[in-house]
Amino acid sequence: MYSWKTFALVSLPAIIQTVLAQNVVDLSGDGWTVSSKALNISVPGRLPSQAHLDLLAAKVIDEPYHGLNDFDLRWIVNNNWTYTSDPIQGLSKNSKSSYVVFNGLDTFTTVELCGQIIGTTNNQFRQYTFDISKALGKCVDDAVLSLNFGSAPKIVNDIAEDPNSQTWPYGPQQIYEFPNRWFMRKEQSDFGWDWGPAFAPVGPWQRAYLVQFDEDESVYPLNTDLDIFRQGQINHLAPDQSQPWVVNASIDFLGNLPNQSSMTVEVKDLESAKVIKSGSLENVTISGQSITGSIIIDADVPKLWWPTGLGKQNLYSVNVKIQNKNKKELANVTKRTGFRTIFLNQLNITDEQLAQGIAPGANWHFEVNGKEFYAKGSNFIPPDAFWPRVTEEKMQRLFTAVVAGNQNMLRVWSSGAYLPDFIYDIADELGVLLWSEFQFSDAMYPTDQPFLDNVAEEIVYNVRRVNHHPSLALWAGGNEIESLELPLIKAADPQHYSYWVGEYEKLYISLILPLVYENSRSISYMPSSTNNGYLYVNLSAPIPMAERYDNTTSGSYYSDTDHYNYDSRVAFDYGTYPVGRFANEFGYHSMPSLQTWQQAVDHDDLHFNSSTVVLRNHHYPPGTTDTHNFKNSSMGMGEMTIAVERYYPMPNKHDSIANFSAWCDATQMFQADMYKSQIQFYRLGSGRPERQLGSLYWQLEDIWQAPTWAGIEYDGRWKKLHYMARDIYQPVIISPFWNYTTGHLSVSVISDLWDTVRGTVNLTWVDLSGKPIARNAGTPKTRKFTVGSLNTTEVYSTKLSDLSLPDKTDAILVLSIDAQGRLPNGGSAVSTFTHRNQFTPVFPNKLSLVDPKVNVSFNAKNQTFTVEAKNGVSLYTWLDYPAGVVGYFDENHFTLLPGERKNIKFHVQKDETDGEWVEGVTVRSLWDQTTPE
Repeated sequence: MYSWKTFALVSLPAIIQTVLAQNVVDLSGDGWTVSSKALNISVPGRLPSQAHLDLLAAKVIDEPYHGLNDFDLRWIVNNNWTYTSDPIQGLSKNSKSSYVVFNGLDTFTTVELCGQIIGTTNNQFRQYTFDISKALGKCVDDAVLSLNFGSAPKIVNDIAEDPNSQTWPYGPQQIYEFPNRWFMRKEQSDFGWDWGPAFAPVGPWQRAYLVQFDEDESVYPLNTDLDIFRQGQINHLAPDQSQPWVVNASIDFLGNLPNQSSMTVEVKDLESAKVIKSGSLENVTISGQSITGSIIIDADVPKLWWPTGLGKQNLYSVNVKIQNKNKKELANVTKRTGFRTIFLNQLNITDEQLAQGIAPGANWHFEVNGKEFYAKGSNFIPPDAFWPRVTEEKMQRLFTAVVAGNQNMLRVWSSGAYLPDFIYDIADELGVLLWSEFQFSDAMYPTDQPFLDNVAEEIVYNVRRVNHHPSLALWAGGNEIESLELPLIKAADPQHYSYWVGEYEKLYISLILPLVYENSRSISYMPSSTNNGYLYVNLSAPIPMAERYDNTTSGSYYSDTDHYNYDSRVAFDYGTYPVGRFANEFGYHSMPSLQTWQQAVDHDDLHFNSSTVVLRNHHYPPGTTDTHNFKNSSMGMGEMTIAVERYYPMPNKHDSIANFSAWCDATQMFQADMYKSQIQFYRLGSGRPERQLGSLYWQLEDIWQAPTWAGIEYDGRWKKLHYMARDIYQPVIISPFWNYTTGHLSVSVISDLWDTVRGTVNLTWVDLSGKPIARNAGTPKTRKFTVGSLNTTEVYSTKLSDLSLPDKTDAILVLSIDAQGRLPNGGSAVSTFTHRNQFTPVFPNKLSLVDPKVNVSFNAKNQTFTVEAKNGVSLYTWLDYPAGVVGYFDENHFTLLPGERKNIKFHVQKDETDGEWVEGVTVRSLWDQTTPE
């Protein structure tokens, strides 16, 4: 084995690669058998795949997501499974050397060729290569490959019981269903989480190849680390935007490379096909199984890549060739990339910033191409428990929804899996920044040398693999290690706390940080997803980053924040929200729609407290392998129920399915309103002393059909949350802020544009029948405003007691703006920005609702739905559509005044109904929650 200090592991093939003087056999596809000797089961298999999926295809099991199969299929994970190939076709009998390359084996595997053990694996996130020259020489005519996968729960339990294994004080190790996940380098959420199942799948989850060399001078490119940065750039400091670009290419390879090899490059604008740079790479060096070289490109030659909403996503192809001393081409790799700098600024607040009114402490925000911006988005979790069925088509639909939702950043949460390149490719195209994390979460991890060596291979492989993607925004060491796990361990073992801090630093700072810096000059790194930043960085020190921890000063701000509070009494109390520089996690769970429940749950189980519905709610998780988690699951169901009862009309419909659907709808109302309250609060912070410049809510999408924090359901259906976020993440918004304990109401305009915005705000009080309230209740009807770059301005402030409201239960303040400003990188063109919001002086369940008589019609000629309220104010107006189609409306979850007509298009992403879904589109409002029908 190569040491991680001298050799970077191989990676996925590049977008395009040419390989010469060799034979490459793709092992993907059919031609495999999956078997369990203990269970006497043998079925056809595929690669890539996992045992559950092949058993499903063979009809040994039904859909793993159906009903309570999360529990009922535990027999699969409790057994070993073997993938055996058919005799491999297309092998060369005259090769000088042969290798097998695995892009991903999940997780504990013994690999055999022709009955001979050729290697073992213990890390889902590494790519493995094994020399099979000797083994293959004896069976080239009938070579059979066997992959023997061990039961991950049993193996980690055995590791935990070993007296030589590391132990921790009771408290920090978060168990969701199966225990001991921290002993394995496997997707941690495979053992359960509070939003997902615990299937713990096994199998060859990514592609595999067999590579044979026919010549001594022959190489096979395995991984290309393409690093593009400003000259002199270092990860934790702001790059100088006037400096030229450095393009550094480092290719990892199999085979033998002559010492006098050289490299050439061609950089081409993909839009114009213009070559902006070509020639030989300089400073070419060969180290172990890697060859590296670089080239300089003038500062202003490439067009910059920008996140969505901030400019264009300009992309380039970079073609790198390896040649021998006679200029014979040995390998050829092409990557698609972009020119941008992305920097996490955690530097101390400057005197200039203090003079601007920014509170002391340290920054915590992102800067792209030297410009600070407001990060708007959510958290990305594994989109399926089984990665082989995560398709490019489904991810294209999901990321289209991200951009349509006005989101420019996703935090790719740790303890899923490192994303495949095709997802980064989609993000590159659409301008979605991906804050990416290494796969450690909510536990302390081993620090023995074999574990650290294993992790090091994983880190180097993945950093190099995805570094060329302009959408890559950050590397974080893990999730909540510093903000949650260290405090828990301090409470459990205060006498040895300094020791445990040292263990934390050994993994996330002394090991991982140097590996990131050695393989990327372009990406910032932080040890934990929520923390107070660092005091200093000294790359020569044994601990190269000194974390701030609790070395803070009152009145100063340093950190990003996360926030969860399931006491719904304070859901809309701004005083309970954290004040910081950036909000990276916050939220509350809700039920999915009836249509989504029907995908996984039988008709008779479609009621709020059915055993199946309750047990599919994994908040709160059992903390054991207990499959009857009624106590903890009921607590989570109760939180949703109480929140609805506290703030919204309670459904009480005659039809049980309709009542279940209405309850699902009501939990989504609360979720959307709570997130809206927090997002508005955090965005308001951009103009306050904390200078808050980002909000990423938990979470973007679902892993399955169940109660979760998601805004997009498993099949792509938008919840109310995603529609709300789309609205409140617009560049210029108007927001009311109500302190319901004091009665104080203020209204602010918030802008995340880089130029000044000017306009008019309209404030209109009406009763719920839509009639104007006399003298506008003492509120001015219009106000002019100006709001600066990335800033806020208050346009109105009052106490409700000072207003002349005849009946607070029969009143709504409609807020709207009409503003002009320039879009980022949009030149001198002036754009118009509009936004509408509303405020009611009591919570929805206290309103004196009237039937708005809202209806919807469809114009087949222009494919537009028209929504109209004829009798009153339609609150929480909701367009719904039947199963069989995936897509989204231009607008949904809105307030409609009587006489208003909204023309709304539906963007179809996938249709299995041949257009018949149109006939099933319906509309409802808050009023419908109160009716028995």
